[in-house]
Amino acid sequence: MPSPQPSGAAPNPVQVADIRTLALVGPAAAGKTTLAEALLLASGAIGSAGSLERGSTVSDFDPLERRMQHSLNAALLHTHWKGSRIHLIDTPGAADFVGQSLPALEAVETAAVVINAATGIEPMAVRLMQQAAERGLDRLIIVNKIDAQGVDLAALLAQIQATFGKECLPLNLPQTQPNGGPTQVLDCFFNRSGQSDFGPVEAAHRALVEQVVEVDAAFVERYLNDGDIDATELHAPLEQALREGHLIPVCFVSARTGAGVTELLDVIHQLLPHPGEGNPPDFLKGEGDAATLVHAQPDPALHVLAHVFKVTVDPYVGKLGVLRVHQGTLTPGMQLYVGDGRKPFKVNHLYLLQGKNHVEVQRALPGDLCAIAKVDELHFDAVLHDAAEDDHIHLKPLPFPVPVHGLAIAPKRRGDEQRLWEILGKLVDEDPCLKVEHVASTNQTVVYGLGELHLRMLLERLREVHRFEVETQPPRIAYRETVTSSAEGHHRHKKQTGGAGQFGEVWLRVEPLPRGGGFEFVDAVKGGTIPGTYIPAVEKGVREVLASGAISGHPVVDVRVTVFDGKHHSVDSKEIAFVTAGRKALLAAMREARSIVLEPIVDVEITAPDAAMGDITGDLAARRGQVAGTHNGLVGSMVIRGQAPLSELAGYQTRLNAMTSGQGRYTLTLSHYEAVPPGVQQQLVAGWQAHEDD
Repeated sequence: MPSPQPSGAAPNPVQVADIRTLALVGPAAAGKTTLAEALLLASGAIGSAGSLERGSTVSDFDPLERRMQHSLNAALLHTHWKGSRIHLIDTPGAADFVGQSLPALEAVETAAVVINAATGIEPMAVRLMQQAAERGLDRLIIVNKIDAQGVDLAALLAQIQATFGKECLPLNLPQTQPNGGPTQVLDCFFNRSGQSDFGPVEAAHRALVEQVVEVDAAFVERYLNDGDIDATELHAPLEQALREGHLIPVCFVSARTGAGVTELLDVIHQLLPHPGEGNPPDFLKGEGDAATLVHAQPDPALHVLAHVFKVTVDPYVGKLGVLRVHQGTLTPGMQLYVGDGRKPFKVNHLYLLQGKNHVEVQRALPGDLCAIAKVDELHFDAVLHDAAEDDHIHLKPLPFPVPVHGLAIAPKRRGDEQRLWEILGKLVDEDPCLKVEHVASTNQTVVYGLGELHLRMLLERLREVHRFEVETQPPRIAYRETVTSSAEGHHRHKKQTGGAGQFGEVWLRVEPLPRGGGFEFVDAVKGGTIPGTYIPAVEKGVREVLASGAISGHPVVDVRVTVFDGKHHSVDSKEIAFVTAGRKALLAAMREARSIVLEPIVDVEITAPDAAMGDITGDLAARRGQVAGTHNGLVGSMVIRGQAPLSELAGYQTRLNAMTSGQGRYTLTLSHYEAVPPGVQQQLVAGWQAHEDD
C-alpha cells in the first residue's frame, strides 16, 4: 500500500492529462462515503479508514453528518494513483439533498453512480443517471456491497442492463473464493482468461471489445479480420464510446473488505477521461435567445474560465467558493472577475480540499477542483475569468427541483429578525434548493425546501452551528390566486386634510394569462389622463395586490393588468394616491373576474413492496391523487408514478411507513398548479376573510 501523504502536504505536480474527476452519486445507504474512504486508504492518502459509526470519515466531517451517520453535503477529496491526480466528490444520496448532488455533475468528467447490491436500483440512481446523460458526462456504474448476504449479482447486472441499456457492460467481475475467503474481482478488459461468478472472463472481454470497436469503422474491420484486438490499442475508441454513452462500464466492489477497490483505482487511472477527453460543458455567452454556445478549452495557457459549483459559509472561516477550472491556470496573486462584475478580486490563497482540511497549492489546472476563501463576491454558479470578453459567460442552468415544502419560522427573541435573515441568507447561499421569502399578507418569514428532512436539517443547523433559536409553525402550502375571466375595476382615491389633499383615479382591466404566464403590466392611458410620472405608482399598487392576494391572501399569478384611463388633479395628485387607487381598482376587478385559488400539484414516485401496491394506490386516490403508471423495481418491489396535491401529502412518509412496514420511499417534484376544489376554496377564502376582519 502506498504510504499516506501528510494531510498538509502540497500534492504532487501533474499535467492536465493526469487529472481525473469523479462524482460519487446515487441513493442513500449505497456506501458512497465508505467507498470514498476505501479509495483514499488504498491510494495512500490516509493511513487508516474511518467509519460512519465513529463519525471519523474524511467526507462526513460536519457534526450533523456525524450524528446522523449519513452525508448531508457534497465533500471534496483528492488522491494520487500511479501518476494520476484523482478528484472525488462524495455526494449525499437522500432526495432532499439533491441540491448538493446535482452541482457536482457540473464539475466532473465522470458520474459514478453507486448502487447497493443488497437493495438494487433505486429511483435516485435512475434520476442521477438521466441527469448525467443530459449533461453529456461519461457514466460509470459501481456495484457496492457485493459481499452482502443473499445478493444475486447476475440478476442485478441483468436489471441494470434492462433499466439503463445493453451498453452497461462489466469492466470486472466478482470471483468467489473456494476456501470461503473474501470475494475477489477479476479485470475483463485487459485480461482474457479466468473464471468468474458470471462464467468465463473471455466472454465478458469479447463483449467489451465488440462494444468499443463499434464506434470506429477501422477497428471494426480489424476485429472482423483478426478476431480480436489488444485492449491497450483501444484507448481512443474507448473514450469515444464513453463520451457518446455507447459504453457504460460496470465495476464491482466491496468498500467494506476492499475487494475491487484497487481495481477501481486502476480503472479511473487507465480508462476514465482526463479533461481533454470528456465532453466539454455547455457555456452560454449572452442571455436568452441571443445566447451562443461556447466550449472552454482545457488549455492551461489560455485565459481563465472557472465555475463556482459549491459555496460554504463557515461562522468562523467565512465564505469559501469551491470551483472547477475549465480553462487557463489559476495561481495565487492573480486578479479575477466574477461574472460581469467590473471590480476584480485578488486570489490570496488557493486550496485543494480533503474533507475539512485545506491543502494550499500554487496552481490549479483545467480539471482541478479547488477553493478560494474569504471573497464575499463569490456565489453559487458564478463564472470566474480574467478577460473582459468573458463577462457574460455562464453555464447552461441546472434543472433543480422547485422547493415546495414551506415552514414559517420566527426568532424566539424579539429584535433578532435581521440576524435571522442574515443567517438564512448564508444557508441559501450554500444550498440552491432552499428558498426564503417574506409573505407580506401574514408578515411571516417562510423557508421552502425539498422535504421534511431538508427543513429539519436547516433547523438543526440554525440551532447547532449558528446558535440561533427559532419558533416554527406547521408547513404552509404555496397556494396561488388567478382570474378566469376579464373584468374592469375602478377606484377614486380622494382625501382632504385641510391643506393639500390626495387625489388619484384609476380605471384598469384584469385578464387571465396562460398557466405559467406570470404577470404583465400594460400602460394604455391616452391623452395624459394619468401623467406618466404616476404610472409607476399605479403599478406599485397593483403589485401590492399581487403579493398579498385578493381573495385568500395568496400571491396572484398569470394575469395581465392594463391601465387604460383615470384622472388626476394638478395640486392634490400624489404618488401615494395612485398607489392606493391602483391597489383598490385591481381588488375591485378581481372580485368580478371569477378569481380562483390554485394549488401546487406534484409528481410523486413511490417505491414500495408489491404487497402494498393496492393500499398505496387507494390511499393516493383518497388524497385526490391519480396513478399515472407503475413498473417493476427489484424483485418484490414496484415503482408507482402519479400526481397529487401537495396539501394532501403533508406527513406522507409516516403514512407510507405504516402501509409498507417502513420499506416505502417517495420523491416529490413540482409539476404544475391547478384550481382547488370549490369546497377547499371556500375554506381558504373564509379563513382569510376572518383573519382580515380580526
